[in-house]
Amino acid sequence: MRFQQCERATLHRHLPGLDAALAPFPLAALESAPSPAIAAFREAGGPGLLVPEASGGLGASPLDAVRVQRAVGARCPSLAVATTMHHFSVAGLVLAAREGTGAEGPLLEAIAGQRLLLASGFAEGRTGQNILRPHITARRRADGRVVLNGSKKPCSLSRSMDLLTASVVMADGDGVEHLAVAVVPADTPGVEVRPFWRTHILAGAESDEVVLTDVALDPAMVVPTGVAADGVPDALNLAGFLWFELLMTASYLGVAGALAERALRAGAGPGAGAGPGEGDGDPAALTLGLDAAMLAVEAVARAMATEEWTETLLAAALAARYAAQDAIARATRDCLAALGGMAFIGSGDGAYLASAAAGLTFHPPSRARMAAPLRDFLHGSPLRIG
Repeated sequence: MRFQQCERATLHRHLPGLDAALAPFPLAALESAPSPAIAAFREAGGPGLLVPEASGGLGASPLDAVRVQRAVGARCPSLAVATTMHHFSVAGLVLAAREGTGAEGPLLEAIAGQRLLLASGFAEGRTGQNILRPHITARRRADGRVVLNGSKKPCSLSRSMDLLTASVVMADGDGVEHLAVAVVPADTPGVEVRPFWRTHILAGAESDEVVLTDVALDPAMVVPTGVAADGVPDALNLAGFLWFELLMTASYLGVAGALAERALRAGAGPGAGAGPGEGDGDPAALTLGLDAAMLAVEAVARAMATEEWTETLLAAALAARYAAQDAIARATRDCLAALGGMAFIGSGDGAYLASAAAGLTFHPPSRARMAAPLRDFLHGSPLRIG
C-alpha cells in the first residue's frame, strides 16, 4: 500500500529494524504498560534520532523526523507520543549546547552512544494554567548545588527514563523568579515515580507522575532561559514548541492513518469516507485529508531547515496542528463508518485507534486558549503562549 509508504521508508532508513520488530505484536500488546515497543526503540538507536552527527547521533532533519513519527504512530501510538517528548527534549539540548554551560555536549554524546531515554517534565497537563509556568521549584543551596521540589504529571517514559528534563522556577537572591531547564538523572536520590495514568488509551507511553523531593543537582545541569512573565517564549522555548507541535501532530496523523489503512484493507464500501457530493464513494477519500494535513506539517518542517525560527513559523506550526485535528476527526469518523458494525464488534483496534487519535486535541496549547493570542498576533502583537 502506498499510503504512508514514504514515512515508513524514512523510518527504515534512520531506524532500520524498528518497524519489523514491532510488526509481530498485536496492537493491544504494544499499547499496554510495560510495552515491548520502548525496548525496541532503544535497540534501534531511536534515542539518537535528533542528536547531531558530530555528537554521535543520526542528525535527522526536521522533515525526516516528522516522517519518522508518522510511521511510528501508525505502528504504535503510545511509542510515537512517548518518543515525541524524548525528541523535543533532545532538540532543546541541541539548541542549548550552542550557547550553554558546556555540559550539554557530553550529554548529547551519552544520549546517542548509550541510547538514553529522556522524559519531559515541562509544564503541561493542568487545565486553565499557563503552560510556560512550571510546577517544579528550584533553589540554590549555600554549597552551590541546586535543589528541586515538585512534580510533573503526566510524564511520558516515566518508568523507562534515564534522564528527566524539566522546566523549573528559580528565585534569585532578591526573590525575583527566573525560568530554567534542569536535567535530572533518573537514579538521583529524591526522584520517585507514582501511578497516575488511569485509562488504557496510550497506556504504553508510561505517562505517570514523577515527583521530585529535595533533588540536589550540579548547577551545570540547570540551564537558564529568557521566558518573560507575559508568556512570550524565548528562543529555547520557541524551538521547543516548534518541535513539539510538529512531532506530536505527525504522530497522531500516523495513528489516524493506521485506522485508514485498516479501512482500505477491509475494502471500504460505496460511499465510504465521502460526504454529500464528495468523492463518489472513492475509498481514497479516507486518506486525502490526512495527507493534506501532513503536507502542512512538512511545509513547516522544511522551513525549519532554511528559515529563521521565529514566532511567525511557530504560528504556522500551530495552524498545521489545528488543521490536523480537524482532519483527524473527520477521518476517524469516516473510517469507523467504512469498517462497519461487524468490524467494530469483532475487534477493538478500530475504536482504540479512533480514541487514541483524538488525543492531539488535549496537548498544549489548546485551540481555545490560543484563539486570543493568535488574533492579537495577526494584529501585530508578539505571540503569547497561553
